[in-house]
Amino acid sequence: MSENNIVRQSWIITIAVLLLVALDQALKLYIRTHFMLGEAHEILPFFQLCFVENNGMAFGIQWLPKWCLTAFRIIMVGVLGWYINMLLKRGVRTSYMTMITLITAGAIGNIIDCVFYGKLFGYETWFYGKVVDMLYFPLIHNAAGETLFFRPVFNLADSYITVAVFAIILFFRKDLNDSLEKEKA
Repeated sequence: MSENNIVRQSWIITIAVLLLVALDQALKLYIRTHFMLGEAHEILPFFQLCFVENNGMAFGIQWLPKWCLTAFRIIMVGVLGWYINMLLKRGVRTSYMTMITLITAGAIGNIIDCVFYGKLFGYETWFYGKVVDMLYFPLIHNAAGETLFFRPVFNLADSYITVAVFAIILFFRKDLNDSLEKEKA
């Protein structure tokens, strides 16, 4: 791939990441500033906007101190940046590159919450913020009205990561394997 194409694709990826992160952050800031913690609004019978904060990883799992988790996320975005650069030089399929771009945008979106929100909203110091979640799809209920499936509340950044990871597992395993092999002589 020519240097001009690499530069052009780098700009496209950068703009895509910035737009995806902006969309994620706009929704998070709207929810954070217009909803009370725990407040929910039904949009459709199977979809609600519900403001919750997540102090850990997916589903609130906490197995590392908060600052370690935030530092790990930042390091992983650096690794993803390096990986994207390598993929550009190898000229991988645009569809696979799109999946890696989604993962990167999702990671950055959640990093922003962790790094800045605690200080910005006055409840904690830098690097100890909570991730804002709001998308809730209570699909199946029991007779008492309790949600049986799907309980997790998540955000756009989580969606970017989840969709991309499942797509890679289902459709891009060869691309992933090929990208991790040493360059052929």
